Amino acid sequence: MALKTTFRVALPRAPRTDVLVHFIHSDRSRFSKEMNAARSIGRSGLRSLMVTGDFAGKAGETAILHTGAAGCPRLLLVGLGPYAKVSLERYRRAAAIAAKEARRRKASTAGFVLPALRGSAEDAVVAFAEGAHLGLYRFDKYKKPDDDGMPLEEIFLVSASSALRAPALRALRRAEAIVAGTILARDLANAPGNEVYPESLAQAALEAGRRSGFDVRILGEAELSELGMGGVLAVNRGSDREPRFIIMEYGPTTKRPVVLVGKGVTFDTGGISIKPSAGMAEMKMDMSGAAAVIGTFETVARLRLPVRLVGLVPAVENMPGSSAQRPGDIIRHLNGKTSEVDNTDAEGRLILADALAYAERYKPAAVIDLATLTGAVVVALGHVVTGMMGNDPELMRRLQTAGETTYERVWELPLFDEYERLIKSDVADVKNVGGRWAGAITAGWFLKKHIGNYRWVHLDIAGTAIQEENSDYTTRGGSGVGVRLLTEFLRRWR
Repeated sequence: MALKTTFRVALPRAPRTDVLVHFIHSDRSRFSKEMNAARSIGRSGLRSLMVTGDFAGKAGETAILHTGAAGCPRLLLVGLGPYAKVSLERYRRAAAIAAKEARRRKASTAGFVLPALRGSAEDAVVAFAEGAHLGLYRFDKYKKPDDDGMPLEEIFLVSASSALRAPALRALRRAEAIVAGTILARDLANAPGNEVYPESLAQAALEAGRRSGFDVRILGEAELSELGMGGVLAVNRGSDREPRFIIMEYGPTTKRPVVLVGKGVTFDTGGISIKPSAGMAEMKMDMSGAAAVIGTFETVARLRLPVRLVGLVPAVENMPGSSAQRPGDIIRHLNGKTSEVDNTDAEGRLILADALAYAERYKPAAVIDLATLTGAVVVALGHVVTGMMGNDPELMRRLQTAGETTYERVWELPLFDEYERLIKSDVADVKNVGGRWAGAITAGWFLKKHIGNYRWVHLDIAGTAIQEENSDYTTRGGSGVGVRLLTEFLRRWR
């Protein structure tokens, strides 16, 4: 059963629920006021907490009290820290902590009493809803169901202010679409390679289009050959499965589009330049860029944003079959340029080259590609922030602003001319690797060689798309990064 999120205008003491959550600031005056507001439910226990100092409202801190009340047996306190430092991210994390604790307590309903909100009320409610839903995410479709009792069925947000009703309802509609797209991206990335491969990824895009209201067209191997997409064909040659090129379109054709390009390597062995076996299983997530683009279309179409959007996903498997491309091979791309394949494990840039060249036919207002492109970006930035490169400072600034709002943050890496020489080839127009140094940047430079005459940004999500450990509202595995970032960017696109 899907989790439902609703809004109610009510006094904090009025709702009947399995768990009632109060969010508490650590500022002395606010702390006392907010704790006193919760005392109508858990009077004696709250008095003890205030006397002992066992709960002080620090960010992420929790305390659970058993009230003895039939209509509200548990009171959960979640700290927000000082009011002046509260952000949308604090709201997301606090809501995720509360939702997971409610599930752990086998609650079927949880009421979240909204605190005094800082900044835009609508954005704050979106953050609470995002955090709760994404914090509860689990990829468990292949696991035997646990006997967890009743699943958490409803979270309702509570406020005594009737003025909050309209922005809260708008916020919940927006959050529902954002969560749907993000969870779709997570599910696609987390699914095993025997479930998600080029053909089934294309089918997932078709189903999302039918469900949410955008157009999808799929090109097969014969069409790719006729077009001259040498990069896509070469990378996929070692696989028994055929490649696909997914084209998604949304919005009025009278506008110049924003084109999103997503790397869709559904499994990456490295090809002939094979990867070590340890950790190779996570290469099912090498299509996280594609997942983010499909998830973004799901969200944008649900929200009916007034934008023109095109999505391009080259979908392949990189396998070491007898027909696989070899180190030293030279391939010709859609735009006529040639690449020397020095390392078959640098395959993502080869398929993106064709997609970026294809994007030019739309005369785009902007092109943004997302790819789990390099391990080098993880070395540089870890799993915290996405590496960003591009040819337009204003476009990068907009993405940076969207990243700060959603906490899917981006950080610019330089594309200085001096790096170009590292991918110079003696036998082709460009070489697909640049040696040991500046690997994320030389990969960006390779892509730059294949873009058209348009504004372009490259997002290397190798560190942020694949998480190694759980956090408040992401789990180990696919994070779905990119959907919330791009949706916020497109909400403000003019």
